[in-house]
Amino acid sequence: MENIVVWFDLPVKDIQHAMKFYKEVLDIEMQEMEQGPTKVAFFPFAPGVASGALIEGPESKPSETGVMIYLNGGSDVSVPLGRVKAAGGTVVMEKTSIGEHGFSARFKDVDGNIVALHSPN
Repeated sequence: MENIVVWFDLPVKDIQHAMKFYKEVLDIEMQEMEQGPTKVAFFPFAPGVASGALIEGPESKPSETGVMIYLNGGSDVSVPLGRVKAAGGTVVMEKTSIGEHGFSARFKDVDGNIVALHSPN
């Protein structure tokens, strides 16, 4: 079976502010696009690999109680987690072992979404 997760939309209030936050925390570039009244900023992705986008639009409602998204924290979640505060977010769960599955951590982004990071170390 292929990966069950293929895409996610992460709702934001201000696409430019959110893009700046995620670029700083994850050290990535994002591609921006408008789809009617909705603004979209894509996380990097390759064909056949799950990814997602930031979405600012009439139906976008950031939440800390919605679906939990786990983003790739690289080889060690401590690295991007260490950039969260300077980028304007808040760490809500420090790096935590999840046994043989590696480590996870959680942060609140600039729009109030709770997002997780995952890494093998």
